[in-house]
Amino acid sequence: MDAWVEQSAREIAQHAERELDALVGVSTPSGDVVGAEEAVAMCVAFAPTEATPERLPCSTAGHADDLVLHLDGTGRKRLLLLGHLDTVVANDSHRPMERAGDRLVGSGTVDMKGGVVLAIGVLRALAARPDAFGEVSLLLVNDEEWRRGALSHATRFGDVDACLCFEAGQLTPAGAEAVVVKRKAAGTLHVRATGRASHSGSAPDRGRNALLALARAAQVVAEQHDPKGADLLSAVPTIMNAGEAFNVVPPSGELFCDLRAETLEAFDRVLDALPQEVAGATLHGDLIRQWPGMDAREPTRDLLDQATQLLGRTIEGAERGGASDASHMAAHVPLTVDGLGPRGGSAHNPDEYVLRESLHSRAQVALAVVAALASDNRPGG
Repeated sequence: MDAWVEQSAREIAQHAERELDALVGVSTPSGDVVGAEEAVAMCVAFAPTEATPERLPCSTAGHADDLVLHLDGTGRKRLLLLGHLDTVVANDSHRPMERAGDRLVGSGTVDMKGGVVLAIGVLRALAARPDAFGEVSLLLVNDEEWRRGALSHATRFGDVDACLCFEAGQLTPAGAEAVVVKRKAAGTLHVRATGRASHSGSAPDRGRNALLALARAAQVVAEQHDPKGADLLSAVPTIMNAGEAFNVVPPSGELFCDLRAETLEAFDRVLDALPQEVAGATLHGDLIRQWPGMDAREPTRDLLDQATQLLGRTIEGAERGGASDASHMAAHVPLTVDGLGPRGGSAHNPDEYVLRESLHSRAQVALAVVAALASDNRPGG
């Protein structure tokens, strides 16, 4: 293993668990400005003293400003490290970090505060080697989990040489280290139903049942599910709300569906399949959230080969179905690598966890990729 990678990973691992404990101790559901500000302050405190903090308006109105940590060097290449501080866990369901054997369990551990502490650790390692890069920026956003539109900072950082995102890491089925170089496009379909209220006991047939219309819409969406088809489309109804009282025909309601596919265009056929009317109740569908896909397999092939040599064990490019801000950046920066965070599981679940050992091993992976990017002026030898 490259000497700089080995030593720097050891130093990152010495701090990572304590920093993760502190960061997970702060509840940061998307849109909670107070929690976000506390998490931002922690990240600034964990950052190297050489880094200059800057706040940028969040892509989503009403959220706390995003954080950028800038580090200037004397080399040539410009690098963006990327992550998010928000979670899907509400304040009343927040779980501080607990140690359970080899697992560090808590809200946001793997998605993605574990990745945040590794990214900050990489920033500290680079602060000690200013000849490795011309500029490094760590962008931490506060709205990744619930943002509907584009990442507003993508164009600002679109001219960097490479983007490294620290979402959760993984292993290949054969046990090799994997990073994410391909992601599906993601969409959220919102269906509104408009019917007519009527007493469900004395005049049920005078009503137009919005709930039944939404149930039919959910079935239609599910019928489009074709994960083995040409578009690898998954179409999953996830939330349905309708009705105002137990004895009234529901006059209105809404349905949300999660869509994933190779391209955004595949979502159009789901939208087109929706009926306009069901038993007198009308339906209207909108794609309220569309995130692009990512395919950096070819641009990153040589980079991962070089990183493998520096790491001393194989790093392979992998695919993942979940969405990430790396997808927004990959549209501007061909050399985008995701999945550089620690390994774990149960994201968006009360038992979410990070594997303690992976804070060290995945720091090695991230540093090997960083060192490969700086191979013309590589730190250590």
